[in-house]
Amino acid sequence: MSQHPLTRFDRILVEIERALGTTLDPQPSSARPSPSAGIDEAELDEVARRHAGGLMRVNHVGEVCAQALYSGQAAVARDPRLREQLLEAAAEETDHLAWCGERLQELGDRTSLLNPLWYGGAYTIGALAGLASDRLSLGFVVETERQVEAHLDGHLSKLPASDQRSRAIVVQMKQDEARHAEQAMAAGGADLPTPVKHLMRVAANLMRAVAYRI
Repeated sequence: MSQHPLTRFDRILVEIERALGTTLDPQPSSARPSPSAGIDEAELDEVARRHAGGLMRVNHVGEVCAQALYSGQAAVARDPRLREQLLEAAAEETDHLAWCGERLQELGDRTSLLNPLWYGGAYTIGALAGLASDRLSLGFVVETERQVEAHLDGHLSKLPASDQRSRAIVVQMKQDEARHAEQAMAAGGADLPTPVKHLMRVAANLMRAVAYRI
């Protein structure tokens, strides 16, 4: 039996369902096991535990934004192959979201209270980039993933040395983000203007500062 194509209303419902699942489910299902599986839990004092929790909350927010960004870009992508590539990357980011959510629970911490705001902003940015052109959309992916990779590298130096469970998650996420950037570049991503890259860094730094606490 042939499948009927989704109507515009169907697509809206799919986007709403994805947004609610991303922002409200503290620990979605992951296709891959957590990189922290099999690693013993460290004995962290209260200061170290709260610090690790703040950093992992920032990482969780980053994955919420990644989901929204890819969804916004995929919703307006002109090339069906690009849309499929974006949705595949979003599926892998769901693993990251699940791993960070699980780690936050283990640390006795919570996800950001502003997740709906982060999602809405990132979705809008993704859709605008996608509407500009597919090459610009891919270029946005490249620059985003490169900045996230650098951010995760910085977190490896900030996490408590004994917190090997959090560190294992961050290492795997960093590897995945680097691969996403390479794939987007290979697919024809355009190099973004320097002022745009700078603005993206400023916005990301603001998000990290707020998400660490709220």
